[in-house]
Amino acid sequence: MKDLAPNLPQSVGVAVSYAADAATAVEEAVSQLDVDGTRFILVFVPDCLPLDDVGPALTQHLSATSVFGCTTAGQITPEGYENNALLMIAFPKEHFRCSSMLIHPLKPVSIEETATNARRLATQFQRTAEWNRLALIFADGLSKQEDVLVAALEAGLDDLPVFGGSAGNGLNFDETFVLHAGEFHTDAALLILMETDLMFAGIGFDHFLPTEKRMVVTRTVPDERLVLEINGAPAAAEYARLIGRDIEDLSPRVFAENPVLVRNNTTYHVRGIQQVAENQALSFLSAIDDGLLLTLGRGKEILRTLDQGLTMPEDFGEQPDFILGFDCFLRKLEIEQNQLVAPASEILRDRRVLGFNTYGEQHCGVHVNQTFVGVAFFRPKERKLF
Repeated sequence: MKDLAPNLPQSVGVAVSYAADAATAVEEAVSQLDVDGTRFILVFVPDCLPLDDVGPALTQHLSATSVFGCTTAGQITPEGYENNALLMIAFPKEHFRCSSMLIHPLKPVSIEETATNARRLATQFQRTAEWNRLALIFADGLSKQEDVLVAALEAGLDDLPVFGGSAGNGLNFDETFVLHAGEFHTDAALLILMETDLMFAGIGFDHFLPTEKRMVVTRTVPDERLVLEINGAPAAAEYARLIGRDIEDLSPRVFAENPVLVRNNTTYHVRGIQQVAENQALSFLSAIDDGLLLTLGRGKEILRTLDQGLTMPEDFGEQPDFILGFDCFLRKLEIEQNQLVAPASEILRDRRVLGFNTYGEQHCGVHVNQTFVGVAFFRPKERKLF
């Protein structure tokens, strides 16, 4: 265990352990928190810790506390980007209330049932006068259900803002889990309704501009997010040709630096590519379908966009006490590949970002990739919510 960075938030507790033994890691992290004063705890678990050991340890030390979270493809701690840190964020009773729902099994998502259950949860969650509400969603990052899930929640929760990230598992892409009531679940999603006396603002940004290179998806397996053909040619071969690489070169790092974008009105969203599948197909991290027009993206300076994206406009009057962040693992890969982890982590530390690296992000009713999504929380103060 090492000392945390001094620039810690005032309105939540933060704990980190780097112990290689799961039971020790949980015990170390819990010892850093005021558990008695805590309403609920978010736990973000690195892929190096076995869940069969993490779960019982959480039950042993936090049996009287609501515990939520997920497995990750990296953590954002008070030190910045990390890979092997067990991160806990304790939300105190003084400032937070919550209600939760586990959606399991997740596949396939029933839009009507999910919307109805989410609406019922929101209705039964008694309001506190003058407190603000939002929702957090953590989903199995390999379920291929996030697009439909977010649409269902948008329908059920009306104008309640929803932010979230898809659970990860390093770069293994085998199983991902969400944590609810101290237990880990795959093929599941976790919905948390949060109420707080803190002011908050949503954040969402990427660092790409569209280029002139466009492509048409000509054959897919939509349920599996598989693209078989682009421009009538095998998908991986055509994508490699368009970016000037060989098929053998294609990897998560190459995908991170050469994203494909989908236009929605005047906005472009990233459709992340996960990997090359059999027969030169491409496996995507978001919904994909026949006839979809894709545009190759060109990256802007990632550090500058990170700094700008995490800086609140002057009319907020102050910077956040902390930012709960969901940052795509492909962004982190690009940062690592360009040896920018140290300066990126400095920006994250300065802005007090806490969270994890995801297999996908949820923001404004849309499931996206290669995007930073977050919630900036401010100290209690009478101010109009922007």
